[in-house]
Amino acid sequence: MLRALDSRPRSIPIRYLYDKRGAKLFERICELDEYYITRIELGILRDCAGEIGGQLGPRCQLIEFGSGAGEKIRIVLDERSDWAGYVPIDIAEVQLQDAAADLRQAYPGLCVQPLLADFNQELEVPTPPVTPETRIIFFPGSTIGNFSAADARKFLSRLARIVGARGGVLIGFDLHKRTPTLEAAYNDSEGVSAAFALNALEHLNRAHGADFNLDAFRYHSRYDAKERRIEMGLVSLLDQSVTLGGKRLDFEADELILTEYSYKFTLESFAELAAGAGLRVESSWTDKDQLFSVQLLRTT
Repeated sequence: MLRALDSRPRSIPIRYLYDKRGAKLFERICELDEYYITRIELGILRDCAGEIGGQLGPRCQLIEFGSGAGEKIRIVLDERSDWAGYVPIDIAEVQLQDAAADLRQAYPGLCVQPLLADFNQELEVPTPPVTPETRIIFFPGSTIGNFSAADARKFLSRLARIVGARGGVLIGFDLHKRTPTLEAAYNDSEGVSAAFALNALEHLNRAHGADFNLDAFRYHSRYDAKERRIEMGLVSLLDQSVTLGGKRLDFEADELILTEYSYKFTLESFAELAAGAGLRVESSWTDKDQLFSVQLLRTT
């Protein structure tokens, strides 16, 4: 973390956005009118749930990376009763345990095995009592867009190894579109996106004894159409010094701390990315306005 902040360009690892307060703020973002991503993806899942459930097949172990509050997985779970099990994986412990408890109550026959972990790190997926016929990783929310192209390919290759032969990845990703629509989604009028980013500094203050002055930074968000990515970060408003982990960090006025990228795709560019990771597109679903896509990828 200190290395990321002391490098050029400066950055904060994305996991520092998701403490307890950060998870709640992100839930609020997903409910905003400007943030179409969650709304459109939920619509696709609901409209195509029967087809998706049928293609996943019997005795499937569902593994969700970044499970959050568990709203989307319920749409999939409702389509079958013969799941081998469900493994929600998240770094927000309280939210993870609460969501797992709610799912056990809603689906009494379902084996729910929550795993507290950073899905970017190596992890061991629990084995359910019923031997799975297949493994499917559920990765919604266009989180794949937070990776660079090279890292996304490596990440998808890792998912292919985890699910193994006959396995698959049910993934959602955002599509390239008009700049005003994209920039509004990541810089909402209520300022929730800004609060979400600034909370990362507050997290560092609480967890690592840093002394960031949140009033000395402003939220920054813009769409780079050439790179097809939203760039989000925090800009220093003045020359200032911050102490973190016993080290002094000097910031210049207008210097950016990158918090995350969100890459956007075309259907063709994503199919090419998946193929480079050993995955083929089995099925693809989009909304009528071609804003977002959900795809079922299979190992090749």
